[in-house]
Amino acid sequence: MTTAEMFRFLSDALPDAGLEFDETRALPTVTVPAGQLSTMAMLLRDHPDMAFDCLMCLSGAERDGGLEAIYHLYSMPNDHKIILRVKVSKEDPVVPSVTPIWEAANWHEREAFDMFGIRFDGHPDLRRILCPDDWEGHPLRKDYQPPLWYHGIPVTVNVPGGATTPDSRAES
Repeated sequence: MTTAEMFRFLSDALPDAGLEFDETRALPTVTVPAGQLSTMAMLLRDHPDMAFDCLMCLSGAERDGGLEAIYHLYSMPNDHKIILRVKVSKEDPVVPSVTPIWEAANWHEREAFDMFGIRFDGHPDLRRILCPDDWEGHPLRKDYQPPLWYHGIPVTVNVPGGATTPDSRAES
């Protein structure tokens, strides 16, 4: 199936979904409203012409003042790929969980939650996966400020030009 055929199929299947297509990227990309993600994911997994049976990657990103959940899908039977993007606000970053659709999403969603604060509604166990449970903030957000200390331990941050320590950050 060509990219144009894939986009036409999705437009016909979900005509009122508000999908945005981008053919300029290396892989076909569809921007999906958060409210349509579950329907889109089920369609992409279950329809034989699509058969996207593999969630290769799910990541978070911060762009244009908002957050995105980005899904890289692969169809083993049809040997085609697609990227889904879901844009949400930084103030209320909620996306439906696709863990019931692709089990591989479980830890990926936890990582996007931990690093960007994107909440995946319906996730079976949404909690931090990389940072300690009591860590404050989401380290990959552009406005993130790491703490100076964590339980009495100085937090050293590696930045271009050298590491910063609590003392050097307090002076600046």
